[in-house]
Amino acid sequence: MLTNEHGNVLYTGVTNNLERRIREHKSGEIPGFTSKYNCVKLVYFEEFNSIDEAIAREKQLKNWKRCWKNALIVDMNPEWKDLAADWDMCI
Repeated sequence: MLTNEHGNVLYTGVTNNLERRIREHKSGEIPGFTSKYNCVKLVYFEEFNSIDEAIAREKQLKNWKRCWKNALIVDMNPEWKDLAADWDMCI
């Protein structure tokens, strides 16, 4: 899940390469929701062994209430830090 600097927007997506996808979002090369709302801060992620599992979980999370998503994030990342902040993004 990505958010903006204020934490008032959440984006949920799926990818087969998290570092590449975060780099794309942070560089602004992906037009759409994340660039419109400046969602460049990785606050939550999960890993799966199959794309089918990942897509099913993405669909589940997209149907969740915002308060449930917030609780999920806080459980993994209480301070809503950018989990990709120290990745070498080369952007």
